[in-house]
Amino acid sequence: MTSSRLTSLQLEEIVPGIDAQSWLGPLNDAFSEWEINTPQRMAAFLAQVAHESRNLQSLEENLRYSAKRLREVWPKRFPSDAIAEACAGNPEKLANRVYAGRLGNGDEASGDGWKYRGRGLIQLTGRSNYAACKAALGEDVLRYPDRLLDPATAARSAAWFWSSRGLNQLADHEPGDDDEQDFTRITTIINGGKVGLSARLDLWERAREALDA
Repeated sequence: MTSSRLTSLQLEEIVPGIDAQSWLGPLNDAFSEWEINTPQRMAAFLAQVAHESRNLQSLEENLRYSAKRLREVWPKRFPSDAIAEACAGNPEKLANRVYAGRLGNGDEASGDGWKYRGRGLIQLTGRSNYAACKAALGEDVLRYPDRLLDPATAARSAAWFWSSRGLNQLADHEPGDDDEQDFTRITTIINGGKVGLSARLDLWERAREALDA
């Protein structure tokens, strides 16, 4: 398989306004390490991480919600206004509540929800994912989770997650494949649902055009 490398111009076309020089090296290194090495794979990856990270600008999960929004997003965890109000505008308390007992985290009092909140280009979340990332990258993000805010580790962690979930293969397209269906499956694997699918598809179209995928 012939490997492709991302150029500054292509990255700027896909993510306008980005500091391409800060991201180009980390992305290309991650692509090489985890075989995101064709225009199709690169286009799908960049579309997804650009959406997850707000155009590579936000490497940490935004957990500032109003009480009303909390009840909409997590109706089972916030069954009343009073419960929602207690976490509204308090990211640490919210993370510890909504991520307690999930993704390898301990209970609410453990603080794991906040410590292992979404970070990096793909918003890696939960103790078990951080532990698996540490094992794969050889970098102790479990003990030092803020390392995922560094562009190199942010890119590597996202590329590892992508590859480990078989997303390279879903991004590969042959004649007769339903490309959009495969991209939707990628979205579901990354997001757990189809949040922002329309925006992701728009980014994907722009990335495919820039990369001639």
